Amino acid sequence: MTAIPAAPALPVSGAVGDADLRLAHLLADAAGTAIRPLFRTVFTAESKADASPVTQADRAAEQAIRALLAEHRPTDGVIGEEYGADRPEAERVWVIDPIDGTRAFISGRPIFGTLIALIEQGRPVLGVIDQPVTGERWIGARGHATLFNGQPARSRACPTLDRALFATTAPWLCSAFDRVRAASGDTVLGGDCYNYGLVASGHVDLVVEDGLKLHDFAALVPVIEGAGGRVTDWAGQPLDGASRGDVLAVGDPALLDQLVPLLEPVRPG
Repeated sequence: MTAIPAAPALPVSGAVGDADLRLAHLLADAAGTAIRPLFRTVFTAESKADASPVTQADRAAEQAIRALLAEHRPTDGVIGEEYGADRPEAERVWVIDPIDGTRAFISGRPIFGTLIALIEQGRPVLGVIDQPVTGERWIGARGHATLFNGQPARSRACPTLDRALFATTAPWLCSAFDRVRAASGDTVLGGDCYNYGLVASGHVDLVVEDGLKLHDFAALVPVIEGAGGRVTDWAGQPLDGASRGDVLAVGDPALLDQLVPLLEPVRPG
């Protein structure tokens, strides 16, 4: 069985600075200002080349974030879902998913979110999950405890899989859905990035999905790990810029040893 490494240490000397945390809040605020006026209104939705939907809210939110990064961090790289990559080879790169869960946004369901991450040397060190309609925000960073609306967030203890609440956006977005559902205590569907925030706050025990891209998962890592959980690929290895997109998030790290062998036969190759 593949050995599962311990969670990486978060030394205070390498902590993300307060200026980056303030900027992350500013970016999320700007995205929310662009998104809220369009929620549950008449707007244009299009299909991208991969058949996923995009709206003017996605584009406006990413444009707002990019404008602020150009002002405050002009030498940092930027990778966004809607407008591609600028300086992706930079040592520090901001990764943006302006609306993770565009289908939920289109259908008027407030379970989508804006994802903002900072990556240093390929590893996520800061992450924001922001729900701009309900006013819920998780922020996690290296050297800092995760906060939910300014208060400490903590994942819950759940050391056995048969008692765990498993969440995933849809069965067709998780090739291991049947295996994990059968082994878990209960299952909820829908949620996109919102599920991962609920792991950090101790309401959901695990999320399993595959086919995710860097902008889908980079922000999740600091948020959940700063709350006491773990986020890895299906082999139990840390996620970074080269990860292929199979994601396993648990509130209780004890669940990893039970889930990795379960996922191995269906792990994307």
